[in-house]
Amino acid sequence: MESEAQQSGFLQLEVFETMDNDGQQYSDGSGAGALTVSVDDFSALEERIRRAVELVKRERQARAAAEERATTAEAQMRLQTPLLDQLQNEINAMRAERDQVRQRVERLMAQLDALEL
Repeated sequence: MESEAQQSGFLQLEVFETMDNDGQQYSDGSGAGALTVSVDDFSALEERIRRAVELVKRERQARAAAEERATTAEAQMRLQTPLLDQLQNEINAMRAERDQVRQRVERLMAQLDALEL
């Protein structure tokens, strides 16, 4: 059964406040006061809380998905590291071979130049 305040569109909330040594109010349950909040305001607050909860759920799911992608990427990187090392070694070997071929060609060119004199 609805109370008169609920029927009129307002809720009565009990608020307990006291003053600390600095004159600041805080709620500790020892004093009594009344705060009137409209049902629409309360419903709006309830909706905002519901949306915040949904947002937190979505963000947690997104975080879990991102962590899963990161874990997968790390595993792939670990698998690719040996291949990367092998390819780097091959590149170094080919550069060394290229330098040797260049030196041989330069010697041959020098010999041909000596013959043409």
